[in-house]
Amino acid sequence: MKYKTIRYGFAAAVLLAMGCSSSKQHNFSERNRLPIDRKVDSVLKLMTLEEKVGQMNQYNGFWDVTGPVPKDGQAAKKYENLKKGLVGSMLNVRGVKDVKALQKIAVEETRLGIPLIFGFDVVHGYKTISPIPLAEAASWDLEAMKKSAEIAAAESAVAGLNWTFAPMVDISRDARWGRVMEGAGEDPYLGSQIAIARVKGFQGDKLNEFRLAACTKHFAGYGFSESGRDYNTVDISDNTLHNIILPPFKATIDAGVLTFMNSFNELEGIPATGNTYLQRDLLKRDWKFDGFIVSDWGSLGEMIPHGYAKDLKDAAMKAANAGSDMDMESYGYVSHLADLVREGKVSEDKIDDAVRRILKVKFELGLFDNPYKYCDENREKEYTGKKEFHDGVLDMAKKSIVLLKNENSLLPLKKQGQKIAVIGALADDKTSPLGSWRIGADDNTAVSFLEGMANYKGNQLVYEKGADVALGQPRFMLETKINTTDKSGFDKAIAAAKQADVVIMVLGEHGLQSGEGRSRSDITLPGVQQELLEAVYKANPNIVLVLQNGRPLAIPWAAKNIPAIVEAWHLGTQSGHAIAQVLYGDYNPSGKLPMTFPRNVGQLPIYYNYKNTGRPSTDNPESVFWSHYTDIENTPLYPFGYGLSYSKFEYSNLKLDSKTLSKNGRIKVSVEVKNNSAVDGKEVVQLYIRDLIASATRPVRELKGFELTEIKAGQTKTITFTIDEKTIEFYSARKIWEAEPGDFQLFVGGSSMATLQADFNYSN
Repeated sequence: MKYKTIRYGFAAAVLLAMGCSSSKQHNFSERNRLPIDRKVDSVLKLMTLEEKVGQMNQYNGFWDVTGPVPKDGQAAKKYENLKKGLVGSMLNVRGVKDVKALQKIAVEETRLGIPLIFGFDVVHGYKTISPIPLAEAASWDLEAMKKSAEIAAAESAVAGLNWTFAPMVDISRDARWGRVMEGAGEDPYLGSQIAIARVKGFQGDKLNEFRLAACTKHFAGYGFSESGRDYNTVDISDNTLHNIILPPFKATIDAGVLTFMNSFNELEGIPATGNTYLQRDLLKRDWKFDGFIVSDWGSLGEMIPHGYAKDLKDAAMKAANAGSDMDMESYGYVSHLADLVREGKVSEDKIDDAVRRILKVKFELGLFDNPYKYCDENREKEYTGKKEFHDGVLDMAKKSIVLLKNENSLLPLKKQGQKIAVIGALADDKTSPLGSWRIGADDNTAVSFLEGMANYKGNQLVYEKGADVALGQPRFMLETKINTTDKSGFDKAIAAAKQADVVIMVLGEHGLQSGEGRSRSDITLPGVQQELLEAVYKANPNIVLVLQNGRPLAIPWAAKNIPAIVEAWHLGTQSGHAIAQVLYGDYNPSGKLPMTFPRNVGQLPIYYNYKNTGRPSTDNPESVFWSHYTDIENTPLYPFGYGLSYSKFEYSNLKLDSKTLSKNGRIKVSVEVKNNSAVDGKEVVQLYIRDLIASATRPVRELKGFELTEIKAGQTKTITFTIDEKTIEFYSARKIWEAEPGDFQLFVGGSSMATLQADFNYSN
């Protein structure tokens, strides 16, 4: 293919003259990075100041490249800048035909022919959709999550994309925040392990034509937005920042992530996009991150309403000086950065540093070797929607389901001879199960719950909607309208329930009730669904409640009254098949909650790794002077790490091979887990530690290890963990990561409420 113009060939000739091979495979070792650094410098020397700034400019897709060239307006300006080489990246352009057309302009019509990088929010799939990330986190299956990211990477890469704005690694303790669906929940250890798995899945060992550059987001603190309201202020301690929020970000650097995205929120009064400490000092200097940082959408310009920048030029100056390398859709850099350099307000050295980082990622993606690497229309047709992708997301969906309650072994369902009433609008919905942040997928492509249940022919199914959840057809960019008044379908639902042996109620949130911009102050069942649930219960209490939602919900009435509850999240393309297989027992649920379920919204934020107060309890049962609510108990409805199975697991014989941990030493921890049932199953064995006395107060317990293990019926397995100094390190009062001498408690079990306990001491 002839794509190297004279201009592009000139840059390539310089590289070859330096003795730099263009066939370099992606490798994270320092030895193999050096040639890329030399190539980057050779290109940088050819660039004008304006061309350098152009590499720091990212545009959203702005016109149908198969149609007429824009003549006026913003699209025309963007097109003009593209032809001048003043664009480094595009987002939301997808499909080989469009990607190739734009890449051709960049490579063949600009002075230097520097290729574009094409970004997209491939959050939990492209066309074939996996469960939302919070649901995947409930699997605690790192290999499955890695495979899910591989599927998403492959299907989007064959569509011309080479960069995803994922994984989101924000820790959050507040289910009101809509973007909890996009993360791994409330725990920094679990979140770190999942972040590593997802980066490795997206990027692979080699960045071939089926892999993407990953992007760790949002740096940092976004998940702690006050009141759980999106884009809101964040005000947290240094202790919380380092011990809770930052570990998953650091973990992705160790995994080799190529890019970072900064955040909408402020931290210590400074918006993240203009925060020098976060970007230059911590990320680039202390953590030695050598990829590039992209702003979130318009976040550079948003420093103006924050009250941190006077105007767009001032915002561009502050963002560039703080270390934000690429401007997503603010137009601040392309409009003002060259002038700011000439005025001495931004040094060209800082521009060069940003551009080096951007060019390096393009070299690592292989775009200088072949700008059309991701542009094969035959490959796009062959791989989009492959059966193996559907098989993979089905496997992920089954592993993501959490069994919350199962009184009288109502589940699994009998496969013959029952009349089953299915109630709830979500049961017949083929779009909502796709969840939020699946903008590459098509509506009505999910397997509905009813379709999944229809595969089992032995029972009689009767369906009644009962009531709509959402009104009209919800859209990604618009508020979702909820049905709060129409109960006209109640009577038919109640009548069906009276005639049924078992009632399955599919209730929850529409897929677009969670995600960005979708915070909720009330996290109970939306609209009239709670009334529907209670009305049907009066007619027939033999109910299996299947929840489809993107966040923890407050369901205290259901937890008390409904005999079986299944947390099925938004499970993606194969949703209906996955849920049906679990309900009928063809798959034994093994999921565990990655985020605490509250009793009501007034408990939020609620999380397992809280700290004791000076008055955690009282010996006087009538005393009011201790840390509590007067109208509800402190405990959660369902705790972090909790989840049932059709198997019954018993823990015993917790042993430590030593009660003392010495410097550079280790303690081996073992526990026996027995499957005391007739059903093979999987259990997530969890290890928690408490540091009793420290230079800064520590949580009552912290997850420090887990193992997902399969245990046959009647079998007993011995599970082992290793504790060393790294296990007990934390960001101390001395503002460093260290293991402090002292006494520790250790807990092992099937949730954060584990009761098996042992003690040890650390001495250095």
